[in-house]
Amino acid sequence: MKAGIIGLGLIGGSLGLDLQDRKMADKVLGIDHNLSHCEEALSLGLVNEITTIDEIKKCDVVFLAIPVNAIVDILPSLKDVGEKTTIIDLGSTKKKIVDATPKEIEKNFVAAHPMAGTEKFGPTAAFKGLFDNHTVVLCDTERNDKFHKNRAIEIFEKLNMNIFYMNSKDHDRHASFISHLPHAISYSLANAVMSQEDPRSILAMAAGGFKDMSRVAKSSPKMWSDVFKQNKENIISSINIFEKELHKVKELMEHENWEALEIWMQKATTLHKIL
Repeated sequence: MKAGIIGLGLIGGSLGLDLQDRKMADKVLGIDHNLSHCEEALSLGLVNEITTIDEIKKCDVVFLAIPVNAIVDILPSLKDVGEKTTIIDLGSTKKKIVDATPKEIEKNFVAAHPMAGTEKFGPTAAFKGLFDNHTVVLCDTERNDKFHKNRAIEIFEKLNMNIFYMNSKDHDRHASFISHLPHAISYSLANAVMSQEDPRSILAMAAGGFKDMSRVAKSSPKMWSDVFKQNKENIISSINIFEKELHKVKELMEHENWEALEIWMQKATTLHKIL
C-alpha cells in the first residue's frame, strides 16, 4: 500500500511513523504547506518522501491531517482521485466536513476522528504508538463504498484503536462536551491567570491540579480556532450548560450551603465510575 499524508504535525507525523513501523505501507508520501515542517518530517523519518498533491492523489490511501477548515478547502481538489483511492479525514469535527464532500468522492471519503493527541504540535511532537488503545469514531459510513469502509477499518484496527460508529451530527454534539469544551475551559483558565497583575507569582504555586487543567491550553490556536468555528453552535451550548454548573457552585458557596456543595461534588465523582 502506498499512503499519502496531507499535514505532517502530531497526528499526521505519528501516523506516518506507525504506517512504516507496522509494515502497513510500502511507501509513505507527505506534504505540508509549511516548508520547515516538510524538512523536519523528512529528517525525522515521519515520511519517506515529500511530494506534490498530484502524486498524493495517486496513493492507495490519502489521510487528511490538517485543520478542519483546511480539510473543507482541499476536498474539491481531490474529487478526481481514482475509484480505489480511499480518503480518510482525521479532523475533530465531522458534520461540515461530510457536508462539504464532493459527490464524486462520497463513496471514497471516510470521515474519522481519532480521539488521540497531546497538547504538543508540529512534526517534532510525533511519536510511535500515539493511537494505541484510543477510540476512533467513524461517521456516516453508510455513504461509503464497502471497499473503502473496510480498508479504513483495517487500518484503524492495525493502529490498535477501538472503533465506534456514529452519525456526524451526534459526533459533533458529543465532541463538544468531551473534547471541545475542555479546551475552552483550559484556555479560559490560562487567560484568567495571565490577566492578573502578577501571574508569575501565581504560577509559582502551580501544582498538579492547575497543570492538568491548563495543559491543553498549549494546543495549537490555529487548529482549535478552526474547530470552534466549525462546531460553534454545539460548543456554545456546552459552555452554557457548564456555566450553569459553575453558577450553581458559586451560589452554594455564597449561601454557605456546604452540605449541598458536598453532595454536588459527590455527584461529579460518579463520572469516573463510567470512565
